[in-house]
Amino acid sequence: MPDRGGGPTGPRIRVGRPSRRVRTLLMTLGVLAALAMVFVMFAGFWTDWLWYRSVRYSSVFTTTLWTKIGLFAVFGLLMAGAVGLNVWLAHRLRPPLSAMSLEQQSLDRYRMGIAPYKKWVLLGVTALVGLIAGASATSQWRTWLMWVNGVPFGEKDPQFGMDVAFYAFDLPWYRFLLGFGFAAVVLSLIAAALTHYLYGGLRITSPGARATGAATGHLSVLLGIFVALKAVAYWLDRYGLAVKSSDFKATSNWTGLRYVDANAYLPAKTILFCIAIICAVLFFATLWRRTWQLPVIGFGLMVLSAILIGGLYPAIVQKFQVQPNEQAKEAQYIQKNIDATRKAYGIDGVKPTDYTGRGEIKDPKSQRAQADAAASYRINDPNIVSPTFQQLEQERKYYQFPATLDVDRYNGQDTVIGLRELNLQGVDKRNWINDHFTYTHGYGAVAAKGTETAKGTSGAPEFTESGLPSKGNLGDYEQRIYYGEKTTQYSIVGGPQKELDYEKDGGGQVTTSYDGKGGIDLSSPLNRAAYAVSFSEPQILYSGAIGEGSQILYNRTPKERVEAVAPWLTIDGDAYPAVVGKRIQWVIDAYTTTNGYPYASRTTLGDTTADSLTDRQRAVVAQQNQVNYIRNSVKATVDAYDGTVTLYEWDENDPVLKTWKKAFPGTVKDKADIPEELQAHLRYPQDMFKVQRELLSLYHVTEPAPFYNASDAWQVPNDPTKSDNNAVPPYYLSMKLPGQTEQQFSLTTTFTPSGRPNLRAFMAVDADANSKDYGKIRLMRVTDDKVDGPEQIQSRLNRHDPIANFVRDLKGADSTIKYGNLLTVPLDSGFLYVEPIYAQGRGSEYPLLSKVAVVYGQKIGFANDLGGALSQVFGEAGADEGTTPPSDPDQPPADPDQPPASGDAQLKDAIADAQQAYADGEEAIKKGDWTAYGKAQDDLRDALQRAADAEARLKEEAPQNE
Repeated sequence: MPDRGGGPTGPRIRVGRPSRRVRTLLMTLGVLAALAMVFVMFAGFWTDWLWYRSVRYSSVFTTTLWTKIGLFAVFGLLMAGAVGLNVWLAHRLRPPLSAMSLEQQSLDRYRMGIAPYKKWVLLGVTALVGLIAGASATSQWRTWLMWVNGVPFGEKDPQFGMDVAFYAFDLPWYRFLLGFGFAAVVLSLIAAALTHYLYGGLRITSPGARATGAATGHLSVLLGIFVALKAVAYWLDRYGLAVKSSDFKATSNWTGLRYVDANAYLPAKTILFCIAIICAVLFFATLWRRTWQLPVIGFGLMVLSAILIGGLYPAIVQKFQVQPNEQAKEAQYIQKNIDATRKAYGIDGVKPTDYTGRGEIKDPKSQRAQADAAASYRINDPNIVSPTFQQLEQERKYYQFPATLDVDRYNGQDTVIGLRELNLQGVDKRNWINDHFTYTHGYGAVAAKGTETAKGTSGAPEFTESGLPSKGNLGDYEQRIYYGEKTTQYSIVGGPQKELDYEKDGGGQVTTSYDGKGGIDLSSPLNRAAYAVSFSEPQILYSGAIGEGSQILYNRTPKERVEAVAPWLTIDGDAYPAVVGKRIQWVIDAYTTTNGYPYASRTTLGDTTADSLTDRQRAVVAQQNQVNYIRNSVKATVDAYDGTVTLYEWDENDPVLKTWKKAFPGTVKDKADIPEELQAHLRYPQDMFKVQRELLSLYHVTEPAPFYNASDAWQVPNDPTKSDNNAVPPYYLSMKLPGQTEQQFSLTTTFTPSGRPNLRAFMAVDADANSKDYGKIRLMRVTDDKVDGPEQIQSRLNRHDPIANFVRDLKGADSTIKYGNLLTVPLDSGFLYVEPIYAQGRGSEYPLLSKVAVVYGQKIGFANDLGGALSQVFGEAGADEGTTPPSDPDQPPADPDQPPASGDAQLKDAIADAQQAYADGEEAIKKGDWTAYGKAQDDLRDALQRAADAEARLKEEAPQNE
């Protein structure tokens, strides 16, 4: 019998290698795991490709991809080649090991361990550094494309006479190449030194020579290359002074040369460049001299020179030449900075004009007529009335409006508009089918007049488009909203599963099936698997709700769609909807920027574009991007139904846009291709305006001396209607400025002196894209130092007895007061302020316009409507609350045979009616009944007017009685 491993003490357990079956299973699992990892990576790539192809911007994907692959390959190979070559060369130059020192004997085991695998070690090391370098280089794809496609600006910097394109497009690429060169040389030097040490070319503790001649020559050449690169760095640093940032007097983002730069740093960089060249030559000379004595001395002198010439000397110049007479020394450099900054931000044509600013009532009748024509006063504040839209027009709780509505123009009127977007949080039954198949889109636009409230509603907006489906002045258009600012989840549409379109008022549902072209087909098993992996949702792979015709929609907000197809643009923080060509189009302003404009001071976009609304209601243009050149070069649209993204050229002279158009040909349409109907809704962007107003707070000064002294520095005032101490937002408003014959759609803001509350300037830009003066900024400097600013005006309103009593009464009734936009309008040498005031009663979910406050000069009006407030300001005697109401059409005409009531009787009746109306209003406030309150206010206004008429009649009858 064969021995089966037993023994006298029992069977033996044999431990050996795993069986063939186990090894096969492990290998299979390993292969499957590897394939799974590969498919995960492939899924990300494949879904990106499908998305770009669906929006017809596949060229952006391929251009970006091939650029990254090219940079990865070229710089990865260069780094790997540089390090590998130097390791190989150090190995070839190794000395014989016949007489090893004790130091070398201790390294023998490392050499013996590496010897069988030295080729693989070399390949592994070079591959690792190559992969790291290549991956790092891919992040420079924008820098490469701008360098290779750069278009001249046609403007030269005042110091070196170089085209601005050199600083914007070329210098960043040269700096990247220089940084890569330094990294390659340093890594090669480290790798070569370790190899020489391992094989005896370098010695640390052994007696005798520390390095062989071959090792000395090799390392000296590498050090020579490093010093030569340092020489190039010194030379580029000369040009870098033109775009160097520093803190200087009035601005903390000063850019460009100052006196010490031009007269100390610039010559120092030139001298250090020459010293570095000489030092590099000395290092290269060791190939023949075989000694490091001269190179080390030269390198020491270079370091000493860098300290003395590059550091100490400029400090001495600044201390003893500049500071004693800084204003005179810096004057020409301040002027260069002013000129460059104004040009880079498009404000070079802005010249302040003097404006008294003090309003006085001189001719009430004429001034009232001017006030009526000066502006279309927007009393429906888009930042306040969103809850009112939500309450009155939400229709279903799974719809929502944005927290801040938008202002546009329809039929020649300023209009407040918002889209009824999908809100999945309002769906009663949440599950995967409902979230992604049934509830897929919003429905309809809702619009209201900006200047009026609806009659008989106690302050609700006058809707011009409302209902579900929406009906009104916007006509017939596609109302389904698959792409919107609140639509962040993916949806699967167009397949066997029907979508909820909307619910009818009387019950029942209307369903639909998406037939747009904006989605990605899911009928392919490969596509379903890829999206199941990418979205970590396995149900996509096997769900029966997906079938023939199914499409997946994602990346659905307008901002992320434009950012994806044009990653070289900076996107404005506020997309707004417009009904154009029977479709809802999201309009997005996009900017081209650079931080390489010489002498132009930088600004941080995230900080500059923030105001009292951005934190909670709208995004900022960017996070913390620092730029010193910006243009609104592109207007983009996103179709709310099928997600089509269209980019239109807007600034035809912008060299940055021309550069990107060369890099991505065919992605941006010409300005002439903008449809006429769309152009009617284009406007000057808020974020661009905010950047310009921030710069003009300092750069309205064009002379060096007052700029240096900051004697006329301005600031954007805090929003007086908010308590967060953030800047007041700019407001869109149709208005007529001094010198204009008709109202223009404008974007406006105010300035106060730095650290002071009084009004210093008013700024407005023509925001209508169809206007011949589009983009023209008008800056009116207030010459009277005692004109109240926005915060002072708000304080005056708060102290005004009628307003204070009104607020106290409402708060006593447990109601909330909301102050609307404080509009500022130039009028007859002064400024007219208009502020709508909203009341939100206890238990009420939305605010209603309750009062309007008007201030002109020392006069304050406070009434139920704008007309009444204006009448109070411009001196209509006896009209405490508005103008005389029109006659009631339902009231029967007076009997001509009946003798008129006496003035005394009329007066008594009117006073009694006024007292009753006031009491009714107080009771309505306590109950939170705003409909009753509005009726009481109308009755009070009528009674007061009748009392005034009766009093006037008594005065007329008095002489006759005598």
